[in-house]
Amino acid sequence: MTHPGEITRRQLLRRIGMTAFVAGPGAGLLSACATAGTGGEPTAAPATSIPASANPKNPFGVDAKKPLEVVIFSGGYSDAYAKDLHEELYKKAYPGVTVKHNATQQIGTQLRPRFVAGDPPDVLNNSGPDSMDLAALAAEGHLADLAPLFDAPSVDDPAKKVRDTVTPAVLENAKVTGKDLVLNYTVSHRALWYNAKLFETKQWTVPATWEEFLALGEKAKAEGILLFAYPGQKGPYYQLWNVLYTAAKIGGNQVIIDIDNLVDNAWNAEPMKRAVTVWVDVQTKYGDKAYFGLDHTQTQVKQLQNKLLFYPVGSWVENEMVKDKPADFDYAIAPIPEVTGSDKMPYGAIQVGVGENFVVAAKGKNPQGGLEYLRLMLSKEGARGFTEKTQNLTVVNGAAEGVNLPAGLVSAAKAQDKAGQNIITEARFEGWYKELFDYGTEQINVVMAGRITPEKFCANMQKKADDVKNDDSVTKQTRSR
Repeated sequence: MTHPGEITRRQLLRRIGMTAFVAGPGAGLLSACATAGTGGEPTAAPATSIPASANPKNPFGVDAKKPLEVVIFSGGYSDAYAKDLHEELYKKAYPGVTVKHNATQQIGTQLRPRFVAGDPPDVLNNSGPDSMDLAALAAEGHLADLAPLFDAPSVDDPAKKVRDTVTPAVLENAKVTGKDLVLNYTVSHRALWYNAKLFETKQWTVPATWEEFLALGEKAKAEGILLFAYPGQKGPYYQLWNVLYTAAKIGGNQVIIDIDNLVDNAWNAEPMKRAVTVWVDVQTKYGDKAYFGLDHTQTQVKQLQNKLLFYPVGSWVENEMVKDKPADFDYAIAPIPEVTGSDKMPYGAIQVGVGENFVVAAKGKNPQGGLEYLRLMLSKEGARGFTEKTQNLTVVNGAAEGVNLPAGLVSAAKAQDKAGQNIITEARFEGWYKELFDYGTEQINVVMAGRITPEKFCANMQKKADDVKNDDSVTKQTRSR
């Protein structure tokens, strides 16, 4: 079953228009990062419909005399795609315009005071561990309505609306309490990533069952290699995702849907407890507590040195480590092994979704320019250039045709081929209830380090979820699938 925000490879290829890749037959998908949720009833900048008489080359009435400020999260994708591509497209469309570019990994730290002071940037790439709470921003009226963007004529074909040029998952995930406020720009795969060349050299087989997974752990341990690790600093949410997707593998996507919907005792469900238990067991037997003191980059370097086999991350990792990746390392994706022998989702199920959030500030100095900037990003030139610079795919149909793609992307495409309709749904409470998600990223380190039991972890998370549910100041959101 396919869920909003998740897509089959066949659907994605058809919608993105990737009929052939230079990378070879069967080549496919990839990319992404993370974002933020709470607050009162969201409001947005008034949605102004685009008049039929509007200039398709400037549907929002951009004033080229107004400067535009863009802030980019400089993480796995760096910021060159914005500085050297998207901002240049904006300058080309509006000669003489000034674009101020800022890149940071401290999105929330740097920008919260500016939003409070009424001096936000026009465009914000809200991503990374310090991302801002989107639901709170929406509640305070800080996010511009993107409905006019989706209804605007596309850059490539003015006869088509922008909404008709992107995968439908973009439109589903744009909503914060029913309003189109967020643009997710990339396609992402989150699973276990490993070095295919190492496995080939060692003649190891990617484990399909938990028993095979642990047996491989013994082989690796004998050679001084960790079976698994995740970053305890600036990335513990990678393991929170991993546990959630393992729970969905065991009990089906309803496990995550119930967590998102704040259903009573959702965190205490048996699949959730089992998922936490098996990963704590792996950490205890085959992990290294030293990794709790490492950040994501340091952990990823360890993997490039073949000091650990499996790493729970998203497809942005390949570009993030491109400068450090040795010639004997090829990223490849591995589905979560069969845990119980009777998991509801078969082996091969993986998580696929859209991500990398962009918003326009409703109270910025140039919201019209902000909308236009996103429209240019959603052109084929803007999207193809992003793929070429980051080796990750966007949500724009047909933009990746003919692009030479790396090994990890090809591997992800093949994995999604095998998954078919068995796509693990994306947990949305990360964006809906940031306080709950942040608490989870703290608690996952505590349980993985053995300081509390899996049962206590689930009880703590349930108590926090109940607190959110009972807090009338927090806008509640729901999903049906």
